[in-house]
Amino acid sequence: MAPRVTIPKAEAYKLFLFFTAVQAFALTTVFTINLVYQVKQVGLNPLQLVLVGTTLELTAFLMEIPTGAVADVYSRRLSVILGFFLLGCGFIVEGSLPFFEALLLSQVIMGAGYTFLSGATSAWIVDEIGQAQAGAAFLRATQVAQVASFSAIFVSVALASVSLQLTIVVGGLLLLLLSAVLIVVMPEAGFRGRPAAERESWKSLFVTFQAGASLIRRRQILLLIMLATLIHGAFSEGFDRLWTAHLLGNFSLPQLGQMDEIVWFGIISAVSMPLTLAATEVLRRRLDMTDGRRVAVTLIGVYAALIFSVLLFILAERFALVLLGLWLTQAARAIRNPLMEAWINQHTESDVRATVLSIQGQADALGQIAGGPVVGTIGLLSSVRVAISLSALLLLPIIPVFRLTLKAKRSRHSAPD
Repeated sequence: MAPRVTIPKAEAYKLFLFFTAVQAFALTTVFTINLVYQVKQVGLNPLQLVLVGTTLELTAFLMEIPTGAVADVYSRRLSVILGFFLLGCGFIVEGSLPFFEALLLSQVIMGAGYTFLSGATSAWIVDEIGQAQAGAAFLRATQVAQVASFSAIFVSVALASVSLQLTIVVGGLLLLLLSAVLIVVMPEAGFRGRPAAERESWKSLFVTFQAGASLIRRRQILLLIMLATLIHGAFSEGFDRLWTAHLLGNFSLPQLGQMDEIVWFGIISAVSMPLTLAATEVLRRRLDMTDGRRVAVTLIGVYAALIFSVLLFILAERFALVLLGLWLTQAARAIRNPLMEAWINQHTESDVRATVLSIQGQADALGQIAGGPVVGTIGLLSSVRVAISLSALLLLPIIPVFRLTLKAKRSRHSAPD
């Protein structure tokens, strides 16, 4: 058996930031124009736009448990490398074949890729550098991702001026290259996989899943986190798939000289980046990410701001207010992600951490599967504006859920040993 490679925590931290940056650069290269491609070139209607997303989420729902358990039983490293590889393949299929059916196939491939990454990346870095440092690492990674994404916007717009399809294919190739690099340089010093005797069947995978599910059942706070994730998923699918259609269908984008309207989507992305970067820097400096109560209170504030900003985006008639609502929405959602990751990691043990995070991913997928088609059908039968308004209202129950998590945490701390 080959000796296990060990590297200093600082080196693992740097590698985490590196692949986070490359992932963000590749995804932003694609996502800056992805929905424009689906609306303009492929010609999808509101229901088809949501069904593309629902296919992705249904795949994620079915794949989250086995892929999360693979990360806990076999290797976080293997899971991450497979995730980037499949994600890259999915983008290449989408960009190469501009047909609705091909888009559905690409979502199946990408859904599998996302689930190999879900939970595994954060579980890997927690194991390598320790729980105490992980919260700050998640926030810093969010900032690094924002910087990389900002740079990618200009690349995306430049490529899109040549071809929308080319832009998506390039993003996929970057992820394939990243997976190849990680095969060579990515260590796994903090994780010990199950002994070979326990890998002979899928039984060990289901045992790990059962351990994660059992932990969630025993801890009310984890159950509430899963409920909050379900609600967030129901909101996000409709908004993510239809906001571009709202801008293209309900507004005449102001002329920018001789430049194509695609430049507006680059501007939208470019302005949201520094807003998110500034907000996460304030959190990094002022919020103790190891204080679960303060993290929960902050999440309540973030969701209140998110509901307001989505309603501003969809109800405003002036283009400037629409942009403001969109930018605030994007910033609030970016802030929410590291807060949720840090919070749930505080309540899970290492041997089931990736599985619990994957169950959270499955809850998010289930919410999107349930909410997306309903919102898309409303968008087809009524209007995109009505559909996105419904998505915002779906978020309202999440605030009392977070308030319940505060009570659950107090009850747990006050209970006798």
